[in-house]
Amino acid sequence: MIKLNGYLYSGDTVIKILYKYMEDLKKSARQSHNPVDLMHSNFLLQMANLLEHNDFLTSQSQRLREFYKFMANEYPHLAFAFKGRIKSLIRAEAKFNGYVVEYISDYYNEYGTYPPLPELKDKLGCFRDLIAYRIVISMPKCHLKDGADIDKEEIRYLYEVANVLPEFLEERGFTAIVSGNPAGSAFSYLKESVSPYYKDYIANPSIYGYQSLHITFYDNCARCYIEVQLRTKGMDDFAEIGPANHLGYEKRQQDERARRDKIPVGECPYFDEAYERVVQLQHLELSRIDVNMFSAADNSLINDSCGLYRGRLILPYEHLSRFQNDLID
Repeated sequence: MIKLNGYLYSGDTVIKILYKYMEDLKKSARQSHNPVDLMHSNFLLQMANLLEHNDFLTSQSQRLREFYKFMANEYPHLAFAFKGRIKSLIRAEAKFNGYVVEYISDYYNEYGTYPPLPELKDKLGCFRDLIAYRIVISMPKCHLKDGADIDKEEIRYLYEVANVLPEFLEERGFTAIVSGNPAGSAFSYLKESVSPYYKDYIANPSIYGYQSLHITFYDNCARCYIEVQLRTKGMDDFAEIGPANHLGYEKRQQDERARRDKIPVGECPYFDEAYERVVQLQHLELSRIDVNMFSAADNSLINDSCGLYRGRLILPYEHLSRFQNDLID
């Protein structure tokens, strides 16, 4: 079986690893007539294109910069940060195979059989967060009116920003994608015209307390999807260093993806291969990996300059807010 782990000890760059893994996976898929591995190979091609071709990323982030400039003019009393990342190769590989494991396992538990191949392939065509941006806002206390509740004020402004974002970006070559989620609760300040595009985890927090607004766009210039997350600083802190932090999220995903459940070994090759890849990735000793521009003292102390493990920063500029810099001129 072809798996990513076997390519991580050669001293190659991430791009070379991607192409070698992708080509070998495609060759194996043709020999074994495995359409899921062919989809897997095409998924890896998306990753390679993102890492290799930076011109469209610069164009994309500069168009998003226009929204930064809009915010700085409309809300000069707010502090805010724009961030961007490409999903790392290891995270993306785990997610693709994890989707295979989760979908087949859920389908088998419900129906006692395996999903039809067209349904499985359709499920694997929904990756829309390989590129993600985040807008984080904060109300400095020096601008807070006497008696005002800072959390309520920040949430109100966050929804204001969310309400204008879809139309603003659609004028610049993006198309907002309907989320498919049910409408938010009465608490939500989203306008009816934009509500269908958002996943509102503020009105409907996760069971772990995670709060954020998520919206997906299709970039018609770059021909790819992007996800935009909008948070207050309190929400961002809770998600990054609080109880809903990403390490905990990843650990829960690992546990979910590593479940064998009732599926017998050897009955579903798509499940068996994806399951083995997930388990192998979870047991990586990062300190032993030899990938150019990556090093790790252990599985916690990591210096990743190549986008192998952690999301790489893709914005060509740093943002704070108007009263903190003069970038607008």
